[in-house]
Amino acid sequence: MFQAVRTFARSPRFTKDPRKLQFEVDINRLFMYTSYNNLGKNVDEADAEQIIDMASKASFADQQKQVQENIHNQIKNLCTVMDAILLDVNEPQESQSKATPSRSGLSFAIGRNGPTNNHPDVPKTRPLKRTELSQRLKDSIGYTLDVKQSRIPHSEAGQGLFLNGEATVGSVIAIYPGVIYSPAYYRYIPGYPRVDAQNTYLITRYDGTVINAQPWGFGGETRELWDGSKMLDAKLNRDATEKGSDRFWKMLSKPLESSRVGNGEVLERRNPLALAHFANHPAKDTVPNVMICPYDFPLTEKDMRAYIPNLSFGNAEEVNMRRFGSFWFRWGSRNSESNGPVLKTLVLVATTALCDEEVLLNYRLSNSKRRPSWYTPVDEEEDQRRWS
Repeated sequence: MFQAVRTFARSPRFTKDPRKLQFEVDINRLFMYTSYNNLGKNVDEADAEQIIDMASKASFADQQKQVQENIHNQIKNLCTVMDAILLDVNEPQESQSKATPSRSGLSFAIGRNGPTNNHPDVPKTRPLKRTELSQRLKDSIGYTLDVKQSRIPHSEAGQGLFLNGEATVGSVIAIYPGVIYSPAYYRYIPGYPRVDAQNTYLITRYDGTVINAQPWGFGGETRELWDGSKMLDAKLNRDATEKGSDRFWKMLSKPLESSRVGNGEVLERRNPLALAHFANHPAKDTVPNVMICPYDFPLTEKDMRAYIPNLSFGNAEEVNMRRFGSFWFRWGSRNSESNGPVLKTLVLVATTALCDEEVLLNYRLSNSKRRPSWYTPVDEEEDQRRWS
């Protein structure tokens, strides 16, 4: 099956546009991995052959739809497990806090402009510490995640993400948390336009959506009303390490401030899988064991919302953006979702069976910019297609 994944990338049935080609190849891989996982533990060789045959015949749109369904089913199962651990069905769900979150620069940016009484109630949950919840999740689904010193042999590796337990091919390993910015709101990303100068926790989907995981940090110890204001403790002193060119860019173009009103969301900050931003790029001659998968979480699934560790900046439905080359332009008046509003998130999916090991993700850094000295491309052609 895994040889088939590599073979399909060279098939002439895919689009000729390099960027879209890479996206279609990735969806094709995800279709096979997640469909394989969907069959459960009793999968056999005949089932794998059938999946390969389906992948060779199904349209891109059908594969994309199936991937979304496969991922959603896994996330839904995760939410059900977490509910069973955290909620007492025999007790009424009373509010444990109605406190207004503290204000910060980012909270101003996403609309904390004054006191409000419209904050949603925070339901009562069992008083488990994050480590306790993590262990109980492992007992239920077979794995959880730890953040500790990376085993990658270079000085900038820092902390890495580790799978604790066992996971099968196609499993959702981690969710990428944080604040979501559509292309219409790029100028609101902290540090704009040099958004990555002091922030290594940014990631971009193929559709241009950017997720900033820095505010999420390591999560928290409660289910709480979160407005994106709790920042990750930085290892570096920005005043001491900021280069002159970075200060120059900040003076020229500060991030815009937003007047859009928002009250935050009640999120489970103890979520053990909301740590995808700690996954490292593999060292030379080492292959990644997970891959990025776009996941559009339907906001109609209110019972699952607390476990999706993301907030959307502004109103993602206000404006439709279309990409031309390296630029994004407004296109039409509104971006309507045929199936209702969604959060455009990302998850990490296992590309092989995992067991008590570091989670490694191919960063696919653009070759149009100077790459870090530690970065070795996993596949230079993929990198070129991704950013063409």
